[in-house]
Amino acid sequence: MTIVGSTYYRFGLLLTATVMVAMLPRPGAAYTPEQQQACSPDAMRLCSAFIPDVDMITACMARNKAQLSPPCRVFFSSDSEERRERRRRARSAD
Repeated sequence: MTIVGSTYYRFGLLLTATVMVAMLPRPGAAYTPEQQQACSPDAMRLCSAFIPDVDMITACMARNKAQLSPPCRVFFSSDSEERRERRRRARSAD
């Protein structure tokens, strides 16, 4: 029996590939300083149980959109064109 054909070898390769894929960088949400400044108090007030998990905080704040302060609510608007424009401006400012 060869090593390459063994079940353990195949399992090891599959496990290694899975770990490598899991470690690949994912595109994250790039929050601008303006977004952080506007939404940090709301995140602490409404979603402090989820800190430091940014994805969970974002979901929590989207669920509580009616309770967000007006400066923060702008970033959770449903108008995707407006959000794209803000991101474009933020990238061009960098």
